[in-house]
Formats: sequence, C-alpha cells, structure tokens
Amino acid sequence: MLAIRRVLAQQAARLASPIGGTRAGSSLLVSAGAAAQRTLMPARQMSSSSSSVSSSRRNTKDDGQFKTWKPLAPTLRHRRMVSRKDLHKGGPIRELTVAKRRTGGRNSSGHITCRHRGGGAKRRIRLVDFKRSEPGPQQVVRLEYDPGRSAHIALIKHMETAKLSYILAPAGLKPGAVVQSYMGVDLKELVKARRLGEGEDGFELETEGESEAAATATGEAAAETASEETAAGETVVKEAAVEETVVLEAEPSLDASPTRQPTKRAAEPDFASDLVGKISMEVGNCMPLKLVPMGATIHNIGLHPFGRGQLVRSAGASAQLLYTASSGLAQIRLTSGEVRRIPVDACATLGQVSNGDHKHEKLGSAGAKRRRGWRPTVRGTAMNTHDHPHGGGRGKSKGNKHPRSPWGKLAKGGKTRSRTSSMVIKGRPRR
Repeated sequence: MLAIRRVLAQQAARLASPIGGTRAGSSLLVSAGAAAQRTLMPARQMSSSSSSVSSSRRNTKDDGQFKTWKPLAPTLRHRRMVSRKDLHKGGPIRELTVAKRRTGGRNSSGHITCRHRGGGAKRRIRLVDFKRSEPGPQQVVRLEYDPGRSAHIALIKHMETAKLSYILAPAGLKPGAVVQSYMGVDLKELVKARRLGEGEDGFELETEGESEAAATATGEAAAETASEETAAGETVVKEAAVEETVVLEAEPSLDASPTRQPTKRAAEPDFASDLVGKISMEVGNCMPLKLVPMGATIHNIGLHPFGRGQLVRSAGASAQLLYTASSGLAQIRLTSGEVRRIPVDACATLGQVSNGDHKHEKLGSAGAKRRRGWRPTVRGTAMNTHDHPHGGGRGKSKGNKHPRSPWGKLAKGGKTRSRTSSMVIKGRPRR
C-alpha cells in the first residue's frame, strides 16, 4: 500500500508541470487515477472481507461445547448453539440426498392440516441408512450436520466395495474409526469360519435331523460302553463319550423303576451364544439384539425382524438392553422409563446418539424459528369464540374451562390413548 501511494505521489509531481493546466495533462492525471483505483480495488475488498471475518470472530465465542454471541442486539444476548467445530464445513454428498418438497402444512385440497408450518430455508433430505444390511468393515470419513434431525450423521465408506453411506453418528465416534454391521451375516457360516479359524478341525454344520440322528447314535454307544465297563469292574467314566449336544430331558423320579433309562434328545446349536464373545463390540457397530450383551447401551432399534431402526434416534437418546436370548423376544428400557419387548432379530447399534447438548440450545429470536420452517403460534385466548374454545369473552378469560386444544381435546393431563401395545411391559411414568 505504501509503495502504491509513493508511486502515485511521484506521478502527480511529474504532472504538476507547465502542461498541468492543459487538456493533455488533465487526461494523463485522470488515467493515472483510474489505474490506481483499479489497482487498489482488490486490496480494499480483501481488507474489508478480512475485517468482517475478524469482527465476526471477535463477536462470537466457541468453547467446543457451545457457541455464544456478543449481545450486539437483544436477539443475540441469550442465543446459544451447539459447537460445530468438529463437523464438516462443506455440503453433503449429492448422490445421498433428495430434494425436500414442502407443503406448508396443507393437504391436496389446500386445507391446513398441520398448523404453524411454512417458509424456511431450502433443505435436502439426507438418505440415512437405518437398516445397515451390508456387512463388512466401514471407515468413518467425516461427521456432518443434518438440518432434518437433531443428531449428527457420519459419512462411512465400505473398505471393500468403496460404497458411501450415511449413518447416525453415535457419541464419541471420530473420523477414521472403523464400524461394522452384522445384520446381513449368516450366523451359521460365521460360526463355522470362527471355529475353523481357531483350529477346531472337523467342524461341520448339520441339519436338525442329522444332529438328532447323530446324538441318538452317540447316546446308544455311550450306554453300551458304560454297561461293558460296569460288568468288567471298571469305575472310570469316559467323558468323551457324551457330546455337548446331548441333554437329559428329565431327571429320574424316586418312584421310577431302577431299569428305566433317561431319554436323550439333541439340542439345537446356539449360534448366537457362541458368537457373543467373538464379535467386535465397538461403538457404532450394528447387530441383532440376540448378539448384544445384556446391559449394553444401544440406539437405532428396530421394531421388526431384519427391519430398519425406528426407536431411539434423536439427539442424546439411548436405551438399555435388559434381557435377550437366541430366539423369541428381548426386553429394553427406553429413556422415558418404558420397558417393552422387541424381537431378538431386530437391529440395534451400540452406543448413545450424538449431540447430547441439543436440548440446551436457545435460538434467541423469532427469525431463527422462521428460518427453520415454523410460523407463529397464536394463543387461544386471543382468538374469537368460533376459532378456539378459549376464545371470546372480556379480558383474558377463557370461559372457566380446562385447557383444551382447538378441537376440544384436553391439553394438560387428559388421557388420549384408548389402548396400549401388547409389547409394552411397563409404561413410562406419568404425572
């Protein structure tokens, strides 16, 4: 800047000559001034942009948990947002999004069916994979902000097929971590591979009929061996003659005849219990509930076998697995305190949902609410009689009525459920 000003001063001094008052001197002075203005314009723009950035940094404070603003306006005094330092600064993957078409809360006839909706910034819906049906290791590329949900999402890349997808980001997940899904894995084949890898030669998967026949033959051979040893006077019992798949169906009763032999049957191989201690239990791994250890914290829980996750998906939510088995129904406790049954083949992801501080956010202004697609809410007492049960009358009276909705339903404490689900064991505590 100083060099440019020095050059301009030298040119002005040379132009201050006897021809300074002539038309040629004035034209030279104008051209020199225009060139100098063109030279200085980018510098001015750069200085203004840098000053605006520095001023915005001076007016905000980000401690890694929340971002707050200097109270330059009343709307900024109590504004507090969750920090997004660790999130991706750019946009999403275009192929993993679709355009969101808004209706403004109106149906096909144009009538408002959902109040307080309309306007807001344009959005694109992120296609999040709630099912996690593709097995194999997947690496976390980055964490992103999703305007369509309170939780953060994670972009993962399959390490074998290089396929990209979005998942709900659990708390504590970092870029570079590796997550896996066991939803699309055949448990029998996985057990076979694990056992062969551990050195158990000769392990073969058998059908139910073959296992029962083998168990019956093994039991008969064991009985013959035991009778021969007893006749010979030997007291050593060979444990190898009894296989793990043979169980006693009933204990012999006291009044039973001494010659009665206990019946034997083959138990079905429990593939789930064989895998519990052998699969990875890292945060972000998805698996059926029968593979999750009891007491674990889970989220993104399905309601149907091999279906997508439908429960526990909002920011900071989590559930606890109380009971599970290789078949049947598992039991989970939700954040609300409700205990319900879930099929053991339904999916679940280990860990808690990210962005747990979302509940402490404060928008600070009505404009921030409008930019998110929310229109103003009018109080019932400010309406007329035919518009709301609280409307009409003189002053702030609501007609000596209990708080109600615009359609006459009790708004505070009234029961609205006519029946409950049979899968709910214990309902959430109510006031």
